[in-house]
Amino acid sequence: MSDYRIEKDSMGEVKVPSNAYYAAQTQRAVENFPISNLRFNSDFVSALGLVKYAAAKANEELNLLDTHVADAIQKASKEVTENKFDHDFVLDIFQTGSGTSSNMNANEIIARRANELKEGTDQTIHPNDHVNFGQSSNDVIPTVIRIAAVLSVRNKLIPALKHLHSTILAKGEEYKDVVKTGRTHLMDAMPVTIQQEFSGYARQIELGIERVEASLVRMLELPQGGTAVGTGINTHHEFGSRFARVVSEETGEKFIEAVNHFEAQATVDAPVELSGQLKTLSVSLMKIGNDFRWMNSGPNSGLGEVQLMALQPGSSIMPGKVNPVIEESLTMVCAQVIGNDATITIGGHSGNFELNVMLPVVAYNLLQSVEILASAARNFADRSVSGLIVRKDVIASMVGKNPILVTALNPLIGYDKAAKIAKTAFSEDRSVMEVAKEMTDLSDEELEKALNPINMTKGGFSE
Repeated sequence: MSDYRIEKDSMGEVKVPSNAYYAAQTQRAVENFPISNLRFNSDFVSALGLVKYAAAKANEELNLLDTHVADAIQKASKEVTENKFDHDFVLDIFQTGSGTSSNMNANEIIARRANELKEGTDQTIHPNDHVNFGQSSNDVIPTVIRIAAVLSVRNKLIPALKHLHSTILAKGEEYKDVVKTGRTHLMDAMPVTIQQEFSGYARQIELGIERVEASLVRMLELPQGGTAVGTGINTHHEFGSRFARVVSEETGEKFIEAVNHFEAQATVDAPVELSGQLKTLSVSLMKIGNDFRWMNSGPNSGLGEVQLMALQPGSSIMPGKVNPVIEESLTMVCAQVIGNDATITIGGHSGNFELNVMLPVVAYNLLQSVEILASAARNFADRSVSGLIVRKDVIASMVGKNPILVTALNPLIGYDKAAKIAKTAFSEDRSVMEVAKEMTDLSDEELEKALNPINMTKGGFSE
């Protein structure tokens, strides 16, 4: 058996691998774009299959496709949605800016498979005439981006973030009575509790979830039905609304036809907005990850306030060294997402008139951002936050020697005198309490009340 078969398209004959479900146009794109090994992920492919399924179903309802042909296309499209043909989606993401090559990749695979599955008809199912009926790459690919991103956020990212949120809150509750030295400018400041500090981290995640979810509202508008330039040429006027209804039924999400097809196809403003929220989330996670690294630093010559899980040897030359590898992984993911957002931003303003021409790179980077953030957030929760141990003895020692505790005496003795106490305590390596007893007329009871670290975490004035 030959390794190749001959396929034809409007430009002539092409050799295609004999076992491939794709045909001539996909093969041309394979040869035209040998740029990288980057491919669309399974979420993109699954959403592309769903688009073809919903299109066939809507066109069947409108009596625009023969029932037997439409049924075969729907069955084949379902298999693509279930990722049974991922190995045949062979195109580089650096291709034609509309994603036409990837649209045709799907059309050719589905047509070939539908011809194998068809029943009740001898008609040859064609990639363009049937699978792509009433569609254009110019509305298909923007629609795929939105569907894939919404489903990935809902099914992967949001659950992972909620898990991280609850894990952080639980760890704060576990050590709610532990008072540690607060830090501003990386310098000693007034004390806070572990729970207070961790509540800030949890709120960052909570707000991140809210921001991402808010941006999904615009992502639910589907461009499908605008065809080539947004006018809906060569498709039924009801196609867009019926298509959105089918997608909603299949996914459980409230997708709707785009309010304005010209906006929906000419721009990727909604994906850019979502990416911006993912960037904000990355900034939050990077801050949290770096705080964990600082708290774990040392452990003997750094802060050493917490002990992270020992997961693997940290050095090929220094025995016994253990590093905060999960935090380092997390912060690298955050850096990647921030970089992806820059790419998506450039892609977003690369639309001219009726079409954006960086759709593939926007799709790839957006879906990668969602996927790696989801994985990193869950991994951080399970392999770092959940196993974190607070070193209470180290923290207590630091709090006791913190000269900034003298701030609580400001209302009682004034700033200048409090500053002298702080300087003396620091220079002589003595506690604030000890020095304050010598330099003030306050009673032991007054000093103990004012300088009790737990009282300082509750706000208000010293009395």
